Amino acid sequence: MSATTYNVMQPAHGVPIKAWTRGVTVEEAAAQQLRNVASLPFIFKWIAAMPDVHWGLGATVGSVIPTTGAIIPAAVGVDIGCGLIAVHTSLQASDLPDNLHAIRTAIERAVPHGRTDNGGKNDRGAWRNIPPRSVEVWQQLQPGYERIIAKHPQLNRGNHANHLGTLGTGNHFIEVCLDEQQQVWFMLHSGSRGVGNRLGTYFIDLAQRDMQRWFIQLPDRDLAYFPEGAEHFDDYVEAVEWAQEYAMCNRRLMMASVLEAVTASGEVPAFVATLQVINCHHNYVARERHYEHNILVTRKGAVRARLGDLGIIPGSMGTQSFIVRGLGHPESFHSCSHGAGRAMSRNEAKRRFTVADHIAATAGVECRKDAAVIDETPMAYKPIADVMQAQRDLVEIVHTLRQVVCVKG
Repeated sequence: MSATTYNVMQPAHGVPIKAWTRGVTVEEAAAQQLRNVASLPFIFKWIAAMPDVHWGLGATVGSVIPTTGAIIPAAVGVDIGCGLIAVHTSLQASDLPDNLHAIRTAIERAVPHGRTDNGGKNDRGAWRNIPPRSVEVWQQLQPGYERIIAKHPQLNRGNHANHLGTLGTGNHFIEVCLDEQQQVWFMLHSGSRGVGNRLGTYFIDLAQRDMQRWFIQLPDRDLAYFPEGAEHFDDYVEAVEWAQEYAMCNRRLMMASVLEAVTASGEVPAFVATLQVINCHHNYVARERHYEHNILVTRKGAVRARLGDLGIIPGSMGTQSFIVRGLGHPESFHSCSHGAGRAMSRNEAKRRFTVADHIAATAGVECRKDAAVIDETPMAYKPIADVMQAQRDLVEIVHTLRQVVCVKG
């Protein structure tokens, strides 16, 4: 593979940064975060930056961080196990009604989404009466949760089972899409919800306190880490692996609800939804082997793309998304981007764009078109075509999707 497919940043201190960012912008704040991570003593070989890279908490979103002997909780983030699931169906575009509002409404009724009541008991984004399917899955997850809280009882508060099968807020979404053959796909994006956020926040704080206790100086306090063998390392690994499984189950439950809701709506004929199913994380850590070494790979806003791996790279509310197949590029640690990546902050998007701008950008998509979703408008993201071009040696495009329905949290 040619080294000319990526840019190389060589910080004054630390390992190189290999960045698949040709043709896309990288903000200086994100570049500084990459340099900060590269300066840590336990980074293996180099940092890989994906074309959707942008500023995040501690570590950039869109980065692949290989480590030996240590793990950085903030590099995994607080939406542990966040990712996407996509289902290819037997429906054709011609099977969909001309007016898609009833399908969108059916999905919104079936899957709790958004957040109200500060996440309290009247939160519309959580179950008030947990459905049997979610109860059954929680019973499988509960023993692992109880092992975690037995060691960290202060974590036993807030939502857990009542978030299973719910979407959340922000950039989480449910979509109905059409591929290049006019076949219908269902796709959704979510993670480990409130319980994952709670676990992530707790262990980030714990790592920061450990750094203070050990007098370890860092370029950014959010890069606090757990050395392997230290007091909290194994507990964090156990918690993050559990939250990743929770996230995977959460997506499966939501997709089942979506498929049932669309079927029951009477808006489409009977269909098969098992032609192809892809369920992948993009905020997670895994033990992997690279360059003849066993290491930890943290992907914060990145998807594993080993040779033949299927993945999902969404654009935004009004642009294309892609089903991709990994090319197994070793220098990216077998990774690709997780989406288009933000081009600006949420506040900047709200300042810069109007509802009229958003309506124009989402023409032809059945979705919310109000001021509350301006921060998710397509113009707030990098051009997905540029992102895909920059990583053409990391993945190949299998299907190109365009959404016709989008439900936002």
